[in-house]
Amino acid sequence: MYTCICNAIRESDIRRAARHVSGDAEAVYAALGKRPNCGTCLAEADEIVFEEREMGLTAARAA
Repeated sequence: MYTCICNAIRESDIRRAARHVSGDAEAVYAALGKRPNCGTCLAEADEIVFEEREMGLTAARAA
């Protein structure tokens, strides 16, 4: 599913980048070679980044 229509960034793109990039959604966008245009997606993108990192921490603790 697309999270950012302006840049054609999918949720899966954000999740993959969040595993390798520190910072917020804007940092993830930059790592993808993009920047927010209208900004309406940033709140959702930040939630996805946070969720992905939390899942990574949970998996690391279980190991």
